[in-house]
Amino acid sequence: MIRDGKSMTGSEKLNLIYLLSIPSILAQVTNVMMFFIDQAMVGSLGAEAPAAIGLVESTIWLFGGLAGAISMGFSVQTAHFIGANDFKSARDVVRHGLASCLLLSLVIMLVALALSYPLPYWLGGGDDIADDSSTYFMIFACAIPLMQLNNLASAMLKCEGNMRVSSAMSVVLCVLDVVFNFLLIFPTREVTVLGHAVTIPGAGLHVAGAALGTALAYLVSSLFQSWFAFYRSNILGILRNRTDATDSNRFKHLTPFTSTVKWNYIRNAVKISLPMAFQSTLMSGAQIASTMIVAPLGNFAIAANTFAITAESLCYMPGYGVGEAATTLIGQSIGAMRRDLCRSFSKMTVATGMLVMALMGVIMYITAPELMGLMTPVEEIRDLGSDCLRIEAFAEPFFAASIVAYSICVGAGNTLKPAIINLGSMWLVRLSLAYALASTYGLQGVWFAMAVELTFRGTLFLIHLYRGRWMKNIIR
Repeated sequence: MIRDGKSMTGSEKLNLIYLLSIPSILAQVTNVMMFFIDQAMVGSLGAEAPAAIGLVESTIWLFGGLAGAISMGFSVQTAHFIGANDFKSARDVVRHGLASCLLLSLVIMLVALALSYPLPYWLGGGDDIADDSSTYFMIFACAIPLMQLNNLASAMLKCEGNMRVSSAMSVVLCVLDVVFNFLLIFPTREVTVLGHAVTIPGAGLHVAGAALGTALAYLVSSLFQSWFAFYRSNILGILRNRTDATDSNRFKHLTPFTSTVKWNYIRNAVKISLPMAFQSTLMSGAQIASTMIVAPLGNFAIAANTFAITAESLCYMPGYGVGEAATTLIGQSIGAMRRDLCRSFSKMTVATGMLVMALMGVIMYITAPELMGLMTPVEEIRDLGSDCLRIEAFAEPFFAASIVAYSICVGAGNTLKPAIINLGSMWLVRLSLAYALASTYGLQGVWFAMAVELTFRGTLFLIHLYRGRWMKNIIR
């Protein structure tokens, strides 16, 4: 209906938002559960193991954000071409994206490997956790190409409107991560099941086992998801012979590396991705700076901060699920030159995201001790993390506004001003306030600063969305 220029009723728009959002929300929650289970498994080893992972977690987000920005530069163009019913150009973008993303991921991997040894010391970690942190980050670095491939395949499927496959593969990724971690983190041991002793094999690799388990899960997921995106997809499949009713001729067998390079796709990808990559770098840099503020507070504070971030993810991941649906809907509406749909979808997706995350904030406030208790048996860590979650709960609706509004702008290819909003809010508000409060109020002060900043950022995004300038350069 979007591509063919048909009118849509309010109920049809809501139904479309829900149909795209629910699988994406489930996928996002599943991804968070993967990290949640990782932290719970590692948390059973004591305070030092989760502190070792938490120390480098923000840096992992930095490299993961770069991979996501690169993928988005191509997937947004693909959504625009799909909205315009130009499937041949959409496949051309997919070819360029696959080749470019794999090449850049190798460069990112080499940079990450070079940083793996000194990084924990740069972040203020002590000798008791530095070795485990370095090992964990080094294994993560080796898995970056796999994560990039998985990210690109998932982004392409979503821009096509196929949330089901990417959601299902997120579940598979989570299950595999649990299985591999269970076998790699813990040593071989005996457990009693219904009165019978059962020997459970294990490698006993502890922190390194958590990283290896995640890497192996991404290996399987990336291969299967790529098969669906780049071969099975009726619109995006580039690795097989095909005839489409929408195309005028039969396309011969093509691979991403044999088609002629079209530099306009590369330039457009850079135009979209560069502000996102710059934002991701500085936002993750801010997270690293926040980690450096927390690190002097001790291992309990580092572990509590890490666990609380993981637990809070269960609350804000639904917002990212709605945001992914918004990116798809706005992207195809842009390609179809439907200004009316851009405006209505933007309002409806933001309202949906704020409502869902407000409800999740209430749940997080009530269940904070239980959420923390699932990840750690250490009472000091559990109590400290619970305080942080209850502070953050009040900011969740405005956090949702910033998430969904940013996703709308990405779908429109408008990434510069949203990046400025994110960066200015993070660096000028959150970090300065966190630094001022940490020495007096400890970790609770850091999280209060986060709640204030998220509320401020969400307000700015709502104003930006209302003004509508994110559409002007694209839809005349």
